[in-house]
Formats: sequence, C-alpha cells, structure tokens
Amino acid sequence: MADVILSLKNTCLTLSGNAGMVDILHGITLDVFRGETLGLVGPSGSGKSSLLMLMGGLERATSGDIHALGHDLTVLNEDALARFRLQHMGVVFQSFHLIPTMTAIENVATPLELAGVKDAFTRAKAELCAVGLGARLDHYPSQMSGGEQQRVALARAAAPRPDILLADEPTGNLDASNGQVIMDLLFGLRDRYGTTIVLVTHAPELAARCDRIARLDDGRIDTLTQQKAAE
Repeated sequence: MADVILSLKNTCLTLSGNAGMVDILHGITLDVFRGETLGLVGPSGSGKSSLLMLMGGLERATSGDIHALGHDLTVLNEDALARFRLQHMGVVFQSFHLIPTMTAIENVATPLELAGVKDAFTRAKAELCAVGLGARLDHYPSQMSGGEQQRVALARAAAPRPDILLADEPTGNLDASNGQVIMDLLFGLRDRYGTTIVLVTHAPELAARCDRIARLDDGRIDTLTQQKAAE
C-alpha cells in the first residue's frame, strides 16, 4: 500500500474579505503519497494557492483535518508549525522571497543554521552548485537575474532535504528557458532525495510532468487524474 505523507479530510477555509466572510475551500479530501509529484491546476481564484498554504500550515483551516507525517497541523501552535516546516518542508514561491541583504550562500545557509545543521555553509554551497550557481555564491539578489534568484530559492528549499516541497507557480515569473531549468531542478529533487512535491501551476508543460493532477474549481477538487505511477 502506498505511504500517505500528507492527508486532508473534509478541510474547509473561510477568510474575511471586504464583503464579509468568503468561503475559499469546501470540504477538500485528498491524500498525497510519499515520493509523488502532485500538480494543483485550475482557473485563477479556484483555491489552488490557498490549498497549498493549508498543506504547509501557512493558513489555518476553518474546519476539517490536515495531517502531515503523522502530525495534526490543525492543533499545532505557530511556533510548532514553524519548527515542523523547518524540519520537514520546503516552500518555493513565485516571488522569490530572498533576503536582499544576504548573499546567495547566506540565503541558503541561514535556514540550515537555524535548524542546527553543523555544516550549513558546506551544504549550502553544494546545493547552489547543484543548481548551477557555483560562481554566484557571494552575489546579492539584486545582482542576479530572476532565473538565478529562483534557483537560489529552490536551493534554499532543497538544502534541508525536506520530506515535502510545496511550490506555488515556481516558473510563473520566468521566461521559457529559465522555466525549463527550474522544472528540471524541481523534478530532480525527487530523484536525488525522494522528496514529495506538490506544486501549483498554470503551465501545462509543468503539470504534464506530475504523477497526478488535482484540478480545482470554485474551491473544490473537480477531478483527480492519475498520469503515471510515482517512482
């Protein structure tokens, strides 16, 4: 039987908006299996990014259950959620969220130091070399292109060897060439570390590489399609 690493049961999300309370997600039930790549697709406003935020404990579910690696994310406080993400999850956003006053290697090494990794800078250098930035270790984000900054963000997410990597439109701000590089690097993480990847994308070529596709519409999972078996 496949190993479930992330599970949502009847999960709902309601947020406050200008017109009052807005129902964002409605009764989401979904299992994510260890080592698979799951693409979240659907029209803008369908709830894809909100679902990803719930999976990472970056938003609180209004109701329902969310379990990751046996931990109930709905009962953990903010400090416990932050520790859990630090130990088990990597997150990559469309906008790179690098610290502008830190060099590439410092951006990657700092989360490792916070996690107590003793060889933080050695591992950070190795991850940056793995994404083709061995010559850019001491460059600041302002000195790098968008594609290079996204590679730094990916190296930062990959360096702790996360069990789960969540990616929200990781190629959305990139041209086709840089987007292809990021796609290859993302799927290489599963090959290198067995990382489970859940990603939100509007890019058909990125979705096509996923093991399964969950299509959202109006805050619900409309279809769940198996494309290929996870390795």
